[in-house]
Amino acid sequence: MISSSKLKSIDFYRKIPRDLTEASLSGAGLSIIAALWMMFLFGMELNNYMSVATTTIVVVDRSRDGEYLRIDFNLSFPALSCEFASVDVSDVLGTHRFNLTKTVRKFPIDSHLQRIGQEVHAGPVPNIKSHGDAHGEEDIPYEHLGEGAVELNQKTFDTYTHLFPVLVVNFYAPWCSWCARLKPSWERAAQIMAERYNPETDGRILLAKVDCTQNQALCREHHIQGYPSIRIFRKGHDLREGHGHHDHESYYGDRDTDSLVAFMTGLVPAPVVDGKYAIEDKSNNTDGTVKRPAPRAGGCRIEGFVKVKKVPGELMISAHSGAHSFDAAKMNMTHHVGLFSFGNKQSWRSLKDANRLLPELDSDIDHLTGEVFISEHENITHDHYLQVVKTEVISLRRHKGSEPLDRYDYTAHSNQLQSTNVPVVKFHYELSPMQVLVREARRSFSHFITNLCAIIGGVFTVAGIVDAMLHNAIRMVKKVELGKQF
Repeated sequence: MISSSKLKSIDFYRKIPRDLTEASLSGAGLSIIAALWMMFLFGMELNNYMSVATTTIVVVDRSRDGEYLRIDFNLSFPALSCEFASVDVSDVLGTHRFNLTKTVRKFPIDSHLQRIGQEVHAGPVPNIKSHGDAHGEEDIPYEHLGEGAVELNQKTFDTYTHLFPVLVVNFYAPWCSWCARLKPSWERAAQIMAERYNPETDGRILLAKVDCTQNQALCREHHIQGYPSIRIFRKGHDLREGHGHHDHESYYGDRDTDSLVAFMTGLVPAPVVDGKYAIEDKSNNTDGTVKRPAPRAGGCRIEGFVKVKKVPGELMISAHSGAHSFDAAKMNMTHHVGLFSFGNKQSWRSLKDANRLLPELDSDIDHLTGEVFISEHENITHDHYLQVVKTEVISLRRHKGSEPLDRYDYTAHSNQLQSTNVPVVKFHYELSPMQVLVREARRSFSHFITNLCAIIGGVFTVAGIVDAMLHNAIRMVKKVELGKQF
């Protein structure tokens, strides 16, 4: 058995008898200050221990959100009609998708970006199989037919729209190749319909035409951006709005004489009854591809999302049609970016955690959002080059089993290019192979205890040194006063 005396011999903290120690007012004051300082440092260390530490590192992108990346956008074009507005996507792997409609919505807007009317459910422009009459021996020579369609202008247009129950107008441009192919069949159809329904004696339908190079204001009023555009006007059935525009329809069917005549015949109203025409549309348009509502405004808001592969690519907005021509000098691709962002939609809880950890990302994550890009000259194409970097946030507050929060930030560089081609808007994107990983972790308890001991021991030691120096200084002063100092 080890005796108690031997155990006492290894005591690190040997005690000095209390009657051998001396207390002082300076030591008492210093002890109070040291105790208060210990309490203050303890509180600071406890608060630091209770808080969460955040570490940020750059690692190779090992995304767990799949092979595809979502791009959300809201773009307003005050001078691009929804009739021909197309959203196209392509990438370096050779993927090309044209005129996306499943996840894209279009709304007509005016020049002030205000929405007019309901969503445009236009879809892609139909694939017109026949753009005119085929040339063959059985065809009647065009020069023997003469002019069948009535030429209208700014002064006569309103008169004819109110004169005939149904007026079908071909808005064309002489330089347009599609218009040249349509012209013979349009004149033939107009002459045939005039023979069946004499404009002077019957007057139920009339085929006309408008040269948009000579009547630019009239064509702008009806939002003509592609040539040829065939519009159907119905007297008494077009809703005239406050700004003077009509609600009418556009024809997208085949353009040979037989198809035109068959369709126009279906538009002819029933004979006059009690002084009124009974408008009855007998045209075959069950799938919505032959005719659709004409554009109600000259601008378009395009919003929605697309999913693209995680490789360099581009998203393009343009006027597109396989059966219409566009005047590049008249196309204005001025646009306002209401939203352009990358990544999946996140829950409000995840976004709250991200904003708490990375508040700087919340204010400027979408660098194009809110920007306006104006085409000051004609034939201006807008190119936006985007460098995309992924940030993954792993929060301690996320629910068990939930995925980390993914945020995509990007830098944008925009440029304007003037060319003779039809202008477009392109968003070139390129994803970085690296990602920023932000991880939230609690501090270790051992580190807290170590720092706590260091605080107590350090303050106690420093206070003891200060007390010894102060005590010696006071003794020295007393000796000088008693004359004992040599």
